[in-house]
Amino acid sequence: MDVIAPPQVTSHASVQAVTRHLGAEFIGTFFLVFTVGAATYSGSPLAPIAIGSALMVMVYAGGHVSGGHFNPAVTMGVLVRGRIGFGEAVGYWIAQLAAGVVAAEVVRAVITPPVGGALTLPGKALGAAFVVELLFTFALAYVVCNVATSKDHPQNSFYGLAIGFTVMVGAVAVGGISGGAFNPAVALGAGFMGMLAWPTWWIYPVAELVGGAAAGLAFRVLNPDDK
Repeated sequence: MDVIAPPQVTSHASVQAVTRHLGAEFIGTFFLVFTVGAATYSGSPLAPIAIGSALMVMVYAGGHVSGGHFNPAVTMGVLVRGRIGFGEAVGYWIAQLAAGVVAAEVVRAVITPPVGGALTLPGKALGAAFVVELLFTFALAYVVCNVATSKDHPQNSFYGLAIGFTVMVGAVAVGGISGGAFNPAVALGAGFMGMLAWPTWWIYPVAELVGGAAAGLAFRVLNPDDK
């Protein structure tokens, strides 16, 4: 089963099929961003486990419907890898980013934010955050391409675990440097929740989309026969 790359939506596809794909992307991204906000607002030391697990269960839940991207950078990687069309990718991006904003507003409505300002990235910290966001987004999209789109892994059952654990590893390793978003939808939600400062927010989507595209390209180079 090609988990992360659903059948291409053609001009003959029904509106219902498109709605199912985008609805699954919205739901999965919503719960991922909501978990990020709730776990971070609570100050739980188990936040990385909660966030990685939320992504894992949502990938298992929605992978058979939409491919379970829940991340514009992953969609970028799968687009470059050649398993989704540009038009469908745009629809995914809109659904994912909208879900990030809605989740952020729900978090703000139901949870009292902690005392403290948004994460700022002065001077050298800006470059460090850019590098770690690019690296771990690359790792995430690279893992997705390999475990969920490769023809060498048909009908596998480990894809959700691999994807969720990648996010957890990144959050533990570099969360203290950049906040550990690895996802433009998460970064957008974090901006609306007051976790990331808007003046330096731009580094997140730029680094993450570059990382996702690089992962898709790396997959193509290393797997030239896997079209």
